[in-house]
Amino acid sequence: MTPPSDLDARTPGSEPAATAETASGATAATPSADDGAPASFVVNIPGIADTDLEPEALDPSQIVSGEPEVTGKVLWESPDGRQLRGIWQITPGVVTDTEANELFVVVSGRATIEVEGGSVLEVGPGDACILREGDRTRWTVHETLRKAYHISL
Repeated sequence: MTPPSDLDARTPGSEPAATAETASGATAATPSADDGAPASFVVNIPGIADTDLEPEALDPSQIVSGEPEVTGKVLWESPDGRQLRGIWQITPGVVTDTEANELFVVVSGRATIEVEGGSVLEVGPGDACILREGDRTRWTVHETLRKAYHISL
């Protein structure tokens, strides 16, 4: 289990940066006064315990097969709510979704993402994936999948 202090923002060779609680309750670095951008930070994604992730509702109409469960944690949200950075996890099963503009990196697990009218993406640990806003997808999750993401709404 990762101690809560590992969720705090840190910069190399310095004391932990000032932190603030985001709208989701996650601890994130406070922006610098001069530029309004969030401070740089480090989070150990694989080290965050499952119990630190919050359940996320999955519309039953999205479930194709199995009993997948979704959990996650928003680590940072822009002041206007249009950009999110966080962790998302889903247990095995098959679900459909309509995507936002997203970049994510798979930390653990494996899935096949079928983009309607497009590619079939096989993703696993270390893979970076970009999904376009509006893409209709079918996720076949073979092993519980955990990803770190950045979404632009």
